[in-house]
Amino acid sequence: MDRKEIYASVEIADHEIRFVVGEFYDTRFNILRIERAPITGIQKKKIIDEQNVINGIINCATQAKEALGYPIERVLLALPAVNVARYNKRVHVFPEAKSKRIRLGDIQKGLNEAILYKPEDNLELVNVGCIKYITNGITSRKMPIDEACDLLIMDVDLLYADKETVYSYARCIEKAGLEILDICLDSYAIAQEAAIFEQTLDKYVILIDLARQNTTLSLFTHGKLVSCEILPSGYGDWLEGLCENYHFTTNVGYRLLQNTCCFKEEDAKDSIIYIWSEDNEQKQITEKQVCRSVSNHIKSWINQMNESCAPIIEKRDVRYLITGEGCEIYSIEQLLDGLNAPWQIYVPQTIGARDASLTTCLGLFYSWKEQFNIRKDTRCSCSNAEVERAIKSVESRVTNKDGESGFTKKLKKILLSER
Repeated sequence: MDRKEIYASVEIADHEIRFVVGEFYDTRFNILRIERAPITGIQKKKIIDEQNVINGIINCATQAKEALGYPIERVLLALPAVNVARYNKRVHVFPEAKSKRIRLGDIQKGLNEAILYKPEDNLELVNVGCIKYITNGITSRKMPIDEACDLLIMDVDLLYADKETVYSYARCIEKAGLEILDICLDSYAIAQEAAIFEQTLDKYVILIDLARQNTTLSLFTHGKLVSCEILPSGYGDWLEGLCENYHFTTNVGYRLLQNTCCFKEEDAKDSIIYIWSEDNEQKQITEKQVCRSVSNHIKSWINQMNESCAPIIEKRDVRYLITGEGCEIYSIEQLLDGLNAPWQIYVPQTIGARDASLTTCLGLFYSWKEQFNIRKDTRCSCSNAEVERAIKSVESRVTNKDGESGFTKKLKKILLSER
């Protein structure tokens, strides 16, 4: 029986749990299931109501099990880039004396030595970033397996995050009855999905992750994640005036901006775009009214991005890559030319997950696969036996007593029926 490479990723976002199940099959990655559950237990990247978050994770895992037919046992977890610190550790590995050739075990030994480094008590290792291998005076990012040398030098980038945040998020997963396969910074995961590391070998990229409560800025260069900063302003701030003036919920305001609005006041029309009832009274709002309620807030957010990134942009050739749930508000493209550097919006193109809010969850899969080449960890998110049982159960349900599938039976009925 072939091993099923099925994995589940979880992002504990500021207002919902995002739970994605996918499978690597040959050279393809297929989405099997996406679940979301609303939560209110997160404020400013901190968990303020643990049980609320746990219940959201349980709801997603339960719905995924009911849809797929087998339980999810382990997950890949995204962590917010809170107080991220980057350190470089250089280790020396001596290959086996007889062969003098580098084996996978030598690289694993060097990596295990590097990750023992503990810079500060309040930090916890989250990601092993860029690894450079130096053999015979030559530097490469590719593992020098079977290369002959007397000494292997490994330059390892280590990314640490706030220990309290790491443990609080991990605790919610474990209390929800799930194991953690791996953890990864959300910024690092996005970079894996959007191929940012490959784009920054000789350039600078500022990643903007636009969420509801805040915006995360991450600087990448020379194939590395250099630094992260979280700003307390997200697309939720754009909605405050609109929701207060017209008594909308945040979800209604978000959908209104996402689907129907223009943010350039000179182009906004007086046509009615939304009608609702309040206290038995019918109310309506025009595109121009929505535009006036939010456009200044969006421009203020853009100015904040410009001010925060100005010291970097003044000295270097930099471009912005923007993603996150806020990019599902498509009309923001009309105002993004106000940024002080070239910009691009990133939306995943994976079939079944073409949603900017899922960029982090998708990146978790690729981060895990990247580490697999070194770790050779064969665990996945579910039991192989459970998956095979579920597949056989589905096959038996769609096959009738004569061995004909339900579709075949319907087709024969259509072709052979008398007119």
